[in-house]
Amino acid sequence: MIRVASLYLPQLPIERLRQLERSIRRPELAAPSLAPRFASPIDDNPGACSVPRGGGWRPGARWARDGALGARPSQADIEALPAHQRPTMREMGRRSEAAEHPFRAGPADEVARRIGKAEVAEASKLTWATLWGQPTILIERAGQREVVTAACPVALELGLRPGMAAAHARALVTDLEVRDAEPDADSAWLDRLALHALGHWTPTASVSGADGLWLDLTGTTHLFGGEERFCRRLHRFLARLGFTASIAVAATPGAAHAMARYSGEAVTLLASGIETQAIANLPLQALRLEPEALVSAARFGLERISDLYPMPRGPLARRLGLTTVRRLDQARGMIAEPIVPVVAFEAPHVERRLLEPIGTAEAINQVIGDLVEDLVFRLQERGAGLRTAILSCLIIDGTEQRLTIGTARATRDSGHLRRMLAMRIEKIDPGLGIEAMTLTAPRLEELKAQTLEAGLETEGRSRDIAPLVDQLAGRIDPDAPFRLSSHESDVPERAVRRIGSLMTPVGWPGWKRPVRMLTRPEILSHVVALLPDHPPRRFTWRRTDYRILAGDGPERIHGEWWRNAREMWAVRDYFRVEAAGGERFWIFRRGDGVDAPTGDLSWYMHGMFG
Repeated sequence: MIRVASLYLPQLPIERLRQLERSIRRPELAAPSLAPRFASPIDDNPGACSVPRGGGWRPGARWARDGALGARPSQADIEALPAHQRPTMREMGRRSEAAEHPFRAGPADEVARRIGKAEVAEASKLTWATLWGQPTILIERAGQREVVTAACPVALELGLRPGMAAAHARALVTDLEVRDAEPDADSAWLDRLALHALGHWTPTASVSGADGLWLDLTGTTHLFGGEERFCRRLHRFLARLGFTASIAVAATPGAAHAMARYSGEAVTLLASGIETQAIANLPLQALRLEPEALVSAARFGLERISDLYPMPRGPLARRLGLTTVRRLDQARGMIAEPIVPVVAFEAPHVERRLLEPIGTAEAINQVIGDLVEDLVFRLQERGAGLRTAILSCLIIDGTEQRLTIGTARATRDSGHLRRMLAMRIEKIDPGLGIEAMTLTAPRLEELKAQTLEAGLETEGRSRDIAPLVDQLAGRIDPDAPFRLSSHESDVPERAVRRIGSLMTPVGWPGWKRPVRMLTRPEILSHVVALLPDHPPRRFTWRRTDYRILAGDGPERIHGEWWRNAREMWAVRDYFRVEAAGGERFWIFRRGDGVDAPTGDLSWYMHGMFG
């Protein structure tokens, strides 16, 4: 079931200017004063008593100073004060004051429903008078004439309306504040709000005119506790920002747009299937008709949307235009009205359409070079580097061939990108010929100039291996290149881990370890060794007998008992041995040769030197 919300900001131009002024010129807050009934000046010289460094008393002892502030007030005196003038428990010297829970939920929606409309209207008047004070209008110059484009609530109550001549407005109200409208800044603010909606409320948002948004809430409101809770949360969010808003949710964008602007309610929830009855009594302006259509409707005496229902489609289209019929059907749900969403990120895109189809590797390489140069120029304008690129080749028969490359680090080196694409040209099947080629960068990262170290010598600087990693990834699996790094562990097979190809490995310990280490130790057979601390004389590994000439060890390694209970008493004795054929191995024995719980005295091959 499709659900669309229309967000209407009637005072967006003026409220945006007010909030901008408040952020630039924030008033200084006066420090709160103590209750005047029993508060006296603070004595900065308390005498010979001990005070904290820097002077002054701690807040908890303020009411405990008998000589400084006089006698401690009684409980009756404190209760006689107004609630906002009573001292806190902390000021009274009691440290058990209950603090508000940091994750305490806000007021329930039921409380807001209990407030009467009269109280809400009275509170809104007080808020408007406090916020606006002087009547304010925004004007826009149209040729030699100045027209009012927006008016604050105080100015609206005085009879000023958008569309009125600025000279007429100045004549009606003497103390009128007149400012120039900024439609571009208002549009930019709406775009920012739409992008915020994409990341926090819904995956589809669109700007509807110059005063609101459309939000596609299909399948998303359950994340906020339902449509009503979502609308009230959105309303409170905008109120904290200082904006007046009304929200309507319906099954069609047209019905939601009309109810948000002409229902008179802050939040309107319209059930599916009743759009025709809900918008029947609304004025024709709610259908977003053209000015010419509204003038024609007034000439024929048509004022409400319900006046259009009994009229045949042919005469209605001739009198008010086809747009009127389409808007009416869209609001009632008879035809679809797609919402064009805003795009948070527009991927750089370059294209080449060829005069004649191409199919040779040389021609494809030439076009790829031109595409890369154009794409690099756009990346330089954005100050970004490419991480992923997609090359699309349109064949004459309508099919499409695609190549995707990825880089280990953001880059806009045209030569490097051309080499990476050229390595995969053999995967393109030109067929009858390629008539168009496009290159898109869907993933970018910021890439700006880097500060080099002081000094002119470059011998000690490590070279960037990102191009090498990209070349290797182009010939093998892109995720295959990796680096090894040490890891904090006593067990050798756990002390080495894979890391990313561009990550910096952690320093290696100074212990002597083999160049090649087996993933899992392999058991040795026919081992002859003198217990407990001597290397073996001979053993068999992989069906080959080895006779040992020299050995070094043992290096004792205990198990990690905190990881596995079976390693509580486990012991390994490692030896470096050299065989008669010149091979050097790293082997170990399970157990210390004395206590049975340490191991079964079996021998294993763990690595090879050289």
